[in-house]
Amino acid sequence: MNASAITQALELLIAIRQPVFLWGPPGIGKSQVVRQSAERLGLQLIDLRAVLLDPVDLRGLPRITAEGTAQWCAPAFLPQEGRGILFLDELNAAPPLVQAACYQLVLDRRLGEYELPGEWTVIGAGNRESDRAVAHRMPSALANRFVHIDFDVELEQWLRWAETSGISEEVIAFLRFRPSLLHDFDPERSGRAFPSPRSWEFASRLLKRQPHPPLVRDLLTGTVGPAAAAELSAFLDIRRSLPTVEEILANPHDLEIPSDPAVLFALCEMAGRAAEAERVRPLLDFASRLPDEFSVLLVREAVRVCRQIAESDDFARWAERHAEVLV
Repeated sequence: MNASAITQALELLIAIRQPVFLWGPPGIGKSQVVRQSAERLGLQLIDLRAVLLDPVDLRGLPRITAEGTAQWCAPAFLPQEGRGILFLDELNAAPPLVQAACYQLVLDRRLGEYELPGEWTVIGAGNRESDRAVAHRMPSALANRFVHIDFDVELEQWLRWAETSGISEEVIAFLRFRPSLLHDFDPERSGRAFPSPRSWEFASRLLKRQPHPPLVRDLLTGTVGPAAAAELSAFLDIRRSLPTVEEILANPHDLEIPSDPAVLFALCEMAGRAAEAERVRPLLDFASRLPDEFSVLLVREAVRVCRQIAESDDFARWAERHAEVLV
C-alpha cells in the first residue's frame, strides 16, 4: 500500500480505535506517515520505542495504599487524557517479553490497573524479518491484535511530498532521472549506507549546506552508499556545466543541443522547473528543437510548475506538432 492509501487507511482505523501495524524496510517513512497523520487529525502523538523498554517498564511501580494493598503506578509516558496516537515504533525489535507485555495494552486497552483513554489509538511499526534489521518474530497472539499494512514506496508520491517539504532541486531532479534509486535496499548487501527516502532527505540537507567540493562525494557515500553517491556526483557535475535558464530563454533557436541523454535530462528538468507564463514562447521554442521524448519531458515539467502554460496558444501549437508522441 502506498503512502497516500496508508494515510486514508489510518484515518479510518483511528476513527474506530483499531490497532494497526505498519510493515516495511528501513528508511521508507513509516514513522513519518504516522506523525503526519497525527498532525493532520489534530491528535497528540506519543512515540514509544518498545526496543528501549524492559517488561516491567510498561507496568510501572507498585505502591502501598492506605488499606495496605499494592497498587501499580502507571509510567508517566502513558497517556492519561485527551486524544491521540500511542505509537509503538520498532515494536517487533523489542525482546519477546516486552512484546508480550503489550498484548493487553493493544487489544484490551489496559495494562494491569492502567486504562488507555477512550480517544487514543495504538499504532505499531517495524521492519520485516526478511530485511535483516534488528527484529524478533512477532508472537501470533500479538500479531492477531493488529490490522497489518505493508508499506510500499512510490516515486511520484514521494516527489510530490519532496517538492512541498524543502528537498533540494538537485535530489528531486536526480531521482526523476534514476527513479530506481529512491529506495535501493538489499538485505544481502553488506554496505552500511543505502538509498532510501530517509537517506535522500539527509543528502538534501547536506547539499543545501554547500559543503566544500572535496567533501561532497565522501559525505554522499556515507549517506546513500557508494554507487548512488557516484551517480549523483556525476549528475551534479553535469548540472553545473549546463547553460543557465536565462541563456536558454535568451537564445532558444541557436543554443547548442547536447547529444548525451543524461545531459538532456538534466537540462529539461532545470528549464522546466523555471517555467513562467510570461516566458512560455522562448521555452516552447527551445523545447521544439529537442528530441521528441525530451521535448515532452521539458513541457510536462513546465506545465506542472505553471499550469497557465497549458492555456496558451504557444502550447496548443507545440501540442499539435507533438500529437503522435502525446497519444
